[in-house]
Amino acid sequence: MTATDPSLTALAQSWCALSLLHGRIEAHIERALQARHDLSAREYSLLDVLSRQHDGEGGHLQMKQVADAVVLSQSATTRLVTRLEDRGLLERYLCPTDRRGIYTNVTDAGLKLLDEARPTNDAALREALDEAAKNPELAPLVRVVEDLKVPATP
Repeated sequence: MTATDPSLTALAQSWCALSLLHGRIEAHIERALQARHDLSAREYSLLDVLSRQHDGEGGHLQMKQVADAVVLSQSATTRLVTRLEDRGLLERYLCPTDRRGIYTNVTDAGLKLLDEARPTNDAALREALDEAAKNPELAPLVRVVEDLKVPATP
C-alpha cells in the first residue's frame, strides 16, 4: 500500500470525521460545565469515574486505571486529582491493607457538584449530537454513538 492508497485515504477521512465529532462534543460540554458549574469536562469525567468506585475487593481504582478511564497520562491525572482535592471535591488516603497504595474518593461536596452537573453534561451532550447530526459527514457517526450500549463502569 502507498500513502495515496484509496483505502488509506478513506480511513484517514473517517478518522478525521470521528475526531471532529469528538472535538465538537467535548468543546460544547466544556463550555456548558464551565459556565454553570466551574467544572471542566475532564474534572467532571474524573468525578464521575471515581464516584462509581465502591468498597470491597476491586472497588477502588489504581491511578493507572483512573488515568485510562479519563484518557489522560498518570501524571496529568495526578495533577487533576490534586486540583480537585484542593477544591475539597476529592480526598486521598492510604490503602488500609497496602501502605504503598493511595485511594482517592469523592467527597460529599464532590458528589453534590457531580449531581448538579450531571443534567448539564447530559443536555450538552444531547445538544452537541443533535447539531452534529445535521452534518451529512457526521450523521452516521452520531447514529453509531446513539446506538452504542456500553456499560457505565470504569
